[in-house]
Amino acid sequence: MNHARQYPRHWRRPPQIITDHRWRRILPLAILAYLILAMGSLEIDGARLIEGLERGARFAHGFLQPDFTSRWGDIRQGLIESLTMTLTATVVGVLVSVPIGIGAARNLVPRPIYLVCRSIIAVSRSLQEIIIAIFLVAMFGFGPFAGFVTLAFASIGFLAKLLADDIEEIDASQAEAIRATGASWWQVIHYAVQPQVMPRLLGLSLYRLDINFRESAVIGIVGAGGIGATLNTAIDRYEYDSAGAILLIVIAIVMLAEYASSYLRKTLQ
Repeated sequence: MNHARQYPRHWRRPPQIITDHRWRRILPLAILAYLILAMGSLEIDGARLIEGLERGARFAHGFLQPDFTSRWGDIRQGLIESLTMTLTATVVGVLVSVPIGIGAARNLVPRPIYLVCRSIIAVSRSLQEIIIAIFLVAMFGFGPFAGFVTLAFASIGFLAKLLADDIEEIDASQAEAIRATGASWWQVIHYAVQPQVMPRLLGLSLYRLDINFRESAVIGIVGAGGIGATLNTAIDRYEYDSAGAILLIVIAIVMLAEYASSYLRKTLQ
């Protein structure tokens, strides 16, 4: 018998978290007082603020009049490094994330394996890319290798977490039907899990590719190579026209990657 889902016909006010009217008046005043005290602790220097606004105006002027020619050699090398780091780190991250994501799904593996894989994901997600990049630059020195390892490590936490969550939410009846035929664990993964999560994995991989390119522009500032290092050098030399050109190139590539990934996701899914 088909039971239709019943939806409420009339709007009902949700229950209040704080029922005491006195606390409902005190809490907004306490939050406002805290914000005022927090603003007072910032110690804003008016002269420095005006000087910063003047520098910002010069940077905006360079952004509106970008110079693509004078430092094109450095820009080209930085772009090649960023694109190389992005592609290789995403591929390595996906390859490593798949077994970790499977091991982090509680409906597929024993609890010890689940705890180990979840711990790896937690460590990867708890560290920001810029912090990892600083640590790896101190270990391996300046250059794109530190950026590659940083992006690959961050990709593992991102992809494995979402993949594991998707595996835990698969249709259990399909997996039980495959197990009922006497299939092995690998056959369950191949015939029950893979068809349900593969479209999602492809979409996440393309999304992570986009994120890695944007992050490559950030971690390069601390010496991890890529276009970020070129941008940092241009800003340190007050070459705001070249910095504006670099930012415009980054924006254009990110927009192109966004449109391309959206089209590929629709095609593959």
